Amino acid sequence: MGVYAIIQVMKNNNTKQMGEQVFGVHSVTELLTAKRRKVISIYTTKPVIKAWPAIEKLLPKYPINIQYVAREVITKMTGTTDHQGILAWAQPYPYRKQFFDKKTAPFLVMLDGIQDVRNLGAILRSAYCTGADGVILTKKNSALLNAAAHKASAGLAEHLQVYLAASAESAVQELASAGYTIYLATLTGENATNCAFERPLCVVVGGEGIGISKTIYHAGTQITLPQRTTDISYNVSVAAGILLFLVSTKIKSV
Repeated sequence: MGVYAIIQVMKNNNTKQMGEQVFGVHSVTELLTAKRRKVISIYTTKPVIKAWPAIEKLLPKYPINIQYVAREVITKMTGTTDHQGILAWAQPYPYRKQFFDKKTAPFLVMLDGIQDVRNLGAILRSAYCTGADGVILTKKNSALLNAAAHKASAGLAEHLQVYLAASAESAVQELASAGYTIYLATLTGENATNCAFERPLCVVVGGEGIGISKTIYHAGTQITLPQRTTDISYNVSVAAGILLFLVSTKIKSV
């Protein structure tokens, strides 16, 4: 399909959509499974992708505009070839409006300055898999939970309770006021494998390269994952996954 034909198809399909993009098989599947936000339209290819019959069974009873287009059209709409032949437009992600209650959400994760959307999505995936009750994201110097991050989470971001704080500083203040014990992942803290984690708690993971913000560096107990030498470090999403698994197993055994 030529560029002119792609543009014409996009015009005919009215691509000035309201809401947000969700693309990829797992992301669209979880979007439909969670039923937390209304789906406006879905674009997929013809012939249909292998996952389409399973996705079609999850479609809600209310009418959705289904468009069958060339793969190049979806690539142009999403700005990536990593869409797996399916794109949904949905209402904006339902961030939590009220802060967490320590009684109903005793295990939180806070991301302080994660800038790579793939790392963001991977950590959200680990947070869900390890049983975290909620996630705190910060607006300042951080990646947004966009379609790429959603896909990197395998769509599991759709099932999480996510609170968007103005900054790391304000988030820490809210955590302290709500009665949470704060654990900050650093390179110079207590060995995390020896730490007796106290609930309700929040594990704070810092951004790539910089780590925990200086302004909150002493806001809680610093913990460190053991590693071979001090001049290396885990990738932030890998470190977060290991740490969250460790915390989840420790607090379950208490």
